[in-house]
Amino acid sequence: MTTTQRPLASIETTDIPTAHRMRRLRRSEGLRRMVRETRLAPTDFIYPVFVTTGHGVREPIPSMPGQSRLSVDQLAQEAAELRSLDIPAILLFGIPESKDAQGSGAWIPDGIIQQATRALKQAQPELIVVTDVCLCEYTDHGHCGVLADDGSVLNDASVELLAQTALSQAEAGADVIAPSDMMDGRIGVIRLALDQGGFDDRTLLAYSAKFASAFYGPFRDAADSAPQFGDRRAYQMDPPNAREAMRAIERDLAEGADMVMVKPALAYLDLVREARQRFDAPLAAYNVSGEYAMLKAAAANGWIDEERVVLETLIGIRRAGADLILTYHAKDAARWLARKGA
Repeated sequence: MTTTQRPLASIETTDIPTAHRMRRLRRSEGLRRMVRETRLAPTDFIYPVFVTTGHGVREPIPSMPGQSRLSVDQLAQEAAELRSLDIPAILLFGIPESKDAQGSGAWIPDGIIQQATRALKQAQPELIVVTDVCLCEYTDHGHCGVLADDGSVLNDASVELLAQTALSQAEAGADVIAPSDMMDGRIGVIRLALDQGGFDDRTLLAYSAKFASAFYGPFRDAADSAPQFGDRRAYQMDPPNAREAMRAIERDLAEGADMVMVKPALAYLDLVREARQRFDAPLAAYNVSGEYAMLKAAAANGWIDEERVVLETLIGIRRAGADLILTYHAKDAARWLARKGA
């Protein structure tokens, strides 16, 4: 024993900062679960799906391993699986048979999303169907609205077509309308169109803070929606801007949005946190295609433990303040959580 040590019996209890022994609550899985501050459950998820034309189609998406383009007849099976996993909602993106300058496939009564919505509501009435409202998948130029002669996107003319699209989707049975186009004023116009059309009970989930992000690359491959010229930075948000994101969320809520979204999620968790602190409305975050593809690639190379990293990523989005997570990991995550008894 050195001269600086004292026998254990001679140490006063006041010498030990017992109040700060935080490891006591980490000693076992039962204790950790009991005091867990943030919970993750399948009911937090919305599962995005790409719907295409044809019959019997399950076409794998190379840049998004585990994801496929599905034809309408395949959706009943998908819906049953989601319900069995306790995932409450599906988000539909359409890939039409043909495209034009106006994006007319977005609002026609027998459009691909309208067909898919009707099929899902017939197969699983309790599954919440969320429909994307944008023109980029339907225009031959790939932009989210109609174009002026100089190639710029016309805001107000595009908003009129987006409102037609929202109304057509509501008529098909969509539960939640989700405008992702980022045109100014579209939430107010869509809310008015739905209310006047007899669909005042339909929920609006606004892509309020959607950034012009490089993380969307695999999605544009999956949805065949890459712009044929230029980019979308003139109407999607500039990544460095946080205060503008809060103004956009505030505006959309004032115009009638029921829920709001930050997209992407991982590089914008600071904005998820700030939005949670400033607004009481339900808040969603989109764990986008590029974020999904990175984890899939790392897992395929054996560089990460996919299950642990995915669940850690999703709990991080929840911890930042998101009530809902739109994620392509939803089905896998639901299975992992069920196995863990979480």
